[in-house]
Amino acid sequence: MGPLADVRVIEIDNWMASPSAAAILADLGAEVIKIEPLTGDPMRGMGRPAKIDGDFKGYDFQFDVDNRGKRSIAVALDTEAGTEVVKRLCKGADIFMCNLLPKRQAKFGLDPDSLHEVNPALVHATLTGYGTEGPDAWRPGYDVTAFFGRSGLYDSMREGSDGVVPMARPAQGDHTTGLALVTAILAALRVAEKTGEGQAVETSLFSAAVWTLASDLAITAADQAPVRQRARHQLISITANRFPCGDGRWVVFNMPAESAWQKVCSTIGLEHLLDDERLQTIKGRFDNMAELIGHFDEALSVKSRDEWGKTFDENGFIWGPVLGLDEVVKDSQAEALGLFPTIDHPEFGPYPTVAIPMKFAGHDVGPKGPSPAIGEHTSEVLAAAGFSAAEVEELLGSGAVG
Repeated sequence: MGPLADVRVIEIDNWMASPSAAAILADLGAEVIKIEPLTGDPMRGMGRPAKIDGDFKGYDFQFDVDNRGKRSIAVALDTEAGTEVVKRLCKGADIFMCNLLPKRQAKFGLDPDSLHEVNPALVHATLTGYGTEGPDAWRPGYDVTAFFGRSGLYDSMREGSDGVVPMARPAQGDHTTGLALVTAILAALRVAEKTGEGQAVETSLFSAAVWTLASDLAITAADQAPVRQRARHQLISITANRFPCGDGRWVVFNMPAESAWQKVCSTIGLEHLLDDERLQTIKGRFDNMAELIGHFDEALSVKSRDEWGKTFDENGFIWGPVLGLDEVVKDSQAEALGLFPTIDHPEFGPYPTVAIPMKFAGHDVGPKGPSPAIGEHTSEVLAAAGFSAAEVEELLGSGAVG
């Protein structure tokens, strides 16, 4: 039994941010009913085809990770009968979550006030790009625009003021914001269970990104100064930097304390730098950082990343390898933590997926099954909600559900 085994979730959303939050709730044991348009979530089929042979050829693993363990019902929200289906499902639900902008919620009668008339104890959760208030509340947002762009994250990651704006990998901001939405939902659920009063919570890609930059923005909010963008040769400490090794793979050091200077130089064969009068202080090393980078790059070029790794561990370095994604899925620590659990597909067989970043002692937390096909459970879900066989047939025949 998962910790949310008696919780029912109605979900109307698409793409990755809000669906990822619902996938977490499903992994925690909740019953999640995903309501899709008759044509399905537009995210379906958008993932990179996996380079594997056999039955899984063409399977959308990217869609699967954000929608596993759910049941799908296809509903035409632009029909009166369709919206009534959603409201009837919400009567028996604990949580309603969506990524609809406020005007669309109101249009379909799915705003907090309307749904609390249907279910006074319902937790209503909204995820948007920029929030539900303010001059840009109307604006659609994706993580690359609202999370990485508008928040200042992209700009602060540039290598120097004239550096190219980097490109995030798919859904990094979405999944971070999904975690924020889950936190808000669970807190609201506790209040609703204690008081019997419905709650309305929200988060946004923009606000979640600002929180991830809180260490920088706490200072910037006070002094209004722009971020100090630093390339590798402009960082404060040479022992808190990143370096290529002899095989072209990189390592990251994070030893900013003064005591690390002697240890690192002695370990990688740069003892002669310890006698350089220019390099006796942090400021002196900062003033000569470009030259130091050259020395460190040359010294580390004599061994591979993994060869150096053994040496670093033996000498008590605080360091990390810069792994490729293909290395992460084979990493021994990832395996020990169970970061890539297996789902058993009833048609195709077992395949690995990605674990949510939380564990519970004594509770079954993890994927409960693969993602559903469009409307795979429409009839089943409607019947469980009290719709008669005749009502289901009528809804199917009218095109209100599919």
